[in-house]
Amino acid sequence: MPLYRDEGVVLRTAKLGEADRIITLLTKAHGKVRAVAKGVRRTKSRFGARLEPFMRADLLIATGHSLDVVSQADSIAAYAGPITADYDAYTAANVIVETSDKLVTAENERTVAQYRLLIGALNALARHAHAPAHISGSYVMRALAIAGWEPRLTSCVVCGGRWDAGDVFFSIPAGGLMCARDHTPESRRVPAVAVTQLRALVEGDWPVLDGHDLMPETVRLVEDWAEYYLERPLRSMRLLD
Repeated sequence: MPLYRDEGVVLRTAKLGEADRIITLLTKAHGKVRAVAKGVRRTKSRFGARLEPFMRADLLIATGHSLDVVSQADSIAAYAGPITADYDAYTAANVIVETSDKLVTAENERTVAQYRLLIGALNALARHAHAPAHISGSYVMRALAIAGWEPRLTSCVVCGGRWDAGDVFFSIPAGGLMCARDHTPESRRVPAVAVTQLRALVEGDWPVLDGHDLMPETVRLVEDWAEYYLERPLRSMRLLD
């Protein structure tokens, strides 16, 4: 079988037979890859813990007929250790990898921007750089923005009028803010602080976010935006609720 080398992050795993696992990865050069790690569940596995969720590894993979096969794995960054030691970081990491898994649907298609965003988010969680909820919320909104679903948060999507301050309406199907004059029936009124926080999540504006909890309205906007454009709920975010 032909071999290829790439680096990747483990998004999830599933048991296969008595000792194997199917590993779902997001890789730098080959996009999403599903591969079998043979014997990984044995105590003397040569892979050790390098193919657990949140781990970033250098991989040698053999191309298979239905599933590829991991032939070698060397650790690049052990994000899993510090993440799993902190409950909030662990729950945020689950939101991140679930989003990545659902957002990147096609296999073996290069998605460098998504990969860089993923390792940046997991690295920030492992370093405790910011509040876990801020990191996961920012990751969700920025990953969707890279995919083409960035909300308009500076002006009304109907008339184009600029938004500066004060409560405003927000429509997920329409793609962003709406003014009081032009808002549609399905839009919801949101406080100005929630809009400011949502914009900071999209832009990665940490000075605005650090030191403040996300408003419940902001969290709900992130969850509903993701569910609408992914066309399925994020179970990890619902568990947080």
